[in-house]
Amino acid sequence: MKSAMRPAKPPRRLPPKKPSTNQKDPVGVYCRVRPLSPSDQECCIEVINETTVQLHPPDGCKANRNGEYKETQYSYKQVFGTQVTQKELFDVVSRPLVEDVIRGKNGLLFTYGVTGSGKTHTMTGSPGDGGLLPRCLSMIFNSIGNFQAKRYVFKPDDKNGMDVQNEVDALLERQKREVQPQLITRTPLSRQRMDPEFADMINIQEQCKVEDVDEDSVYSVFVSYIEIYNNYIYDLLEEVPLDPIKPKWNTPGRNAEFIPPQSRILREDLNHNMYIAGCTEVEVKSTEEAFDIFWKGQKRRRIANTQLNRESSRSHSVFMIKLAQAPLDADGDNVLQEREQITLSQLSLVDLAGSERTNRTKAEGSRLREAGNINQSLMTLRTCIEVLRENQLCGTNKMVPYRDSKLTHLFKNYFDGEGKVRMIVCVNPKADDFEESLQVMRFAEMTQEVEVARPVDKPICGLTPGRRYRNQAFKEELTRRLEDRGGPINGDAEDQAVVEILIQSFPPLPSCELLDANDDHTLPKLIEVLEKRRRIRQMMAEEFNKNVSTFRAMLQDLNGVVTAKENIAQGRMTEKDKMIASQKSEMERLDKKIKTLEYKIDILEKTTTIYEDEKRTMQQDLDSHQQKLQRQLSDKRRLEARLQGMMNENAMKWEKECERRVAAKQLEMQNKLWVKDEKLKQLKAIVTETKGDKPERPPREKDREPRGDVFKTRGGGQSVQFTDIETLRQQSPPSGGRKRRSSPSNQPPQGETTDSEWTDVETRCSVAVEMRAGSNLGPGYEHHGVTKRRRP
Repeated sequence: MKSAMRPAKPPRRLPPKKPSTNQKDPVGVYCRVRPLSPSDQECCIEVINETTVQLHPPDGCKANRNGEYKETQYSYKQVFGTQVTQKELFDVVSRPLVEDVIRGKNGLLFTYGVTGSGKTHTMTGSPGDGGLLPRCLSMIFNSIGNFQAKRYVFKPDDKNGMDVQNEVDALLERQKREVQPQLITRTPLSRQRMDPEFADMINIQEQCKVEDVDEDSVYSVFVSYIEIYNNYIYDLLEEVPLDPIKPKWNTPGRNAEFIPPQSRILREDLNHNMYIAGCTEVEVKSTEEAFDIFWKGQKRRRIANTQLNRESSRSHSVFMIKLAQAPLDADGDNVLQEREQITLSQLSLVDLAGSERTNRTKAEGSRLREAGNINQSLMTLRTCIEVLRENQLCGTNKMVPYRDSKLTHLFKNYFDGEGKVRMIVCVNPKADDFEESLQVMRFAEMTQEVEVARPVDKPICGLTPGRRYRNQAFKEELTRRLEDRGGPINGDAEDQAVVEILIQSFPPLPSCELLDANDDHTLPKLIEVLEKRRRIRQMMAEEFNKNVSTFRAMLQDLNGVVTAKENIAQGRMTEKDKMIASQKSEMERLDKKIKTLEYKIDILEKTTTIYEDEKRTMQQDLDSHQQKLQRQLSDKRRLEARLQGMMNENAMKWEKECERRVAAKQLEMQNKLWVKDEKLKQLKAIVTETKGDKPERPPREKDREPRGDVFKTRGGGQSVQFTDIETLRQQSPPSGGRKRRSSPSNQPPQGETTDSEWTDVETRCSVAVEMRAGSNLGPGYEHHGVTKRRRP
């Protein structure tokens, strides 16, 4: 029996705000290396360890680039080799995202790589080995299978929100949809009727689920599937009416009159989240139904045959899994009819089109335009990541160009803090993809430096936990007691069974047949039994009223106790909220301080690096200068030694030359002296022969005195300057004529000397004497005698 009085409803909750936490997590980047195909011989990628992969330039690349490329290593959160299974990849990458979705948080997972690197295989899987997408669906339904709401209890409002309906409105909605069935929203297929193309992909043996699911909430799953082709958004689940005359007119590839579906536009909801206006959202109740819808949309996706891949994706596909959850009411029986209590979370699985070079794909026409748009959208994604990284590392505030591409514009909320972001970079180890893989892995490694704000936990509704199981236990106990009294009670016959049990407690009625008009026993007996029944009913009514009053009093007391406890709990929650707010403010302050210190540390590290570089450069310059000085000093020493040797050699040479010249000059002087001596000897002989026994002429005063001075010249020699001049006068000879000295008869008498005789001798001796033997004059100086004139 349900209580007559219900507790007051919880206060209305304000719409959720943007997360304000300062805690951030880096983008999780994982690397998966696909096996090398048999046709490829050379491998250019090697897994070093669980977090590092190394690229080896192929031989042809070295020859063409003259050795420009070198072996490079890239590090990621985790690297998966060629032997990794889909389950191992799912447990590490996708399982935490599914757990967050069930707890009310968003998640984004996308595969990135070159064409033919295994992105679609990683996301979808292959027969017998499902990929990440079917495993995510299986884990979600395994976790919420017992807590799913009935179909159409949750209803999308076409504005990225969700409305909640009661069970009656949901029942009417189901009946309305059953009258007009649709292809996509039909009832789920059984396993026997599933499409054999994907039956093995969702036959996952490993049953995994999330523990600690909120049991007091109901859940509903909605899926949507879109593609971004040539920077336009198309709904792959959109149903177009068939033309009865041309039933195949809108089937791509079968008719030239194919008309593409209408493109969708992006809008922003009240919480500033981006969504696709008019996108089809289908409510699903099982993994089989969800994957059946995905497979139908997958067949509409645009693929083409290129030189690099037989089935190359020509668009970016996005499969969105939206989970709506709302708490049960206080009785734990029905969904709480308050829109503010609904929590929406979304997991977006993105299969990006592969980057490719047109000179390798040999694309032309529309394929060339497709490749250009694919590369442009991927380049925009790379630009957004680089700007985010620069803003976070350098503290700048540059505008992130999300709007340049539909892909980045759609998922900008995830990078602004609306959920976790993870990326799987798929690489092909063949040598032909080396240059493309190099760019992809370089961008993926840089993406790890971008940090995304951590989303906040969903708020608590405030109702008593465990109310679902208490309600179920109450129903089970009531059913058991009723079964003990009168048999099993089923659903709608509950009230009727209670009435029957009450009727059975009255005394049985006697027979009411009157066979005789004078019968006086039947009616009195009937009246007596009815009177007993009336008294019993009155007693039961009084007892019932008494029990109701007692139960009402108990409920009031219980309500008072519950209210008091709620007030106490509310007070405690208020205190806890204040404490949490203070702790959050303290954490924010500490985070700011940590961020400031990290920024200072970063600046100091950069400054230290700059100084170390300058120190290293200056040390190198100093070493080079010292080496240069050492070389110059050694050169100088060698030059000095060489000059000293040359000087010594020249000195010896000049000494020898001087000795030779001196010897030659001495020889020449000796010869000249010998000649002079000979001349003097001849002169002496002449004088001696002429004078005979004449007495020697006494020296004159003028002869005894020096007649000149000797000075040193500027050239190092000496010169003679005469200080006196002797004038000789000649007189006419006597009439007797000139005497001849040769005639002895005419000689004057002995003892008599005349000046004419000395004069005649001096005249005969008027010769120049040069370098006289025993003279103090140096070489080169000449003494010139002046011829004396005869006395008159």
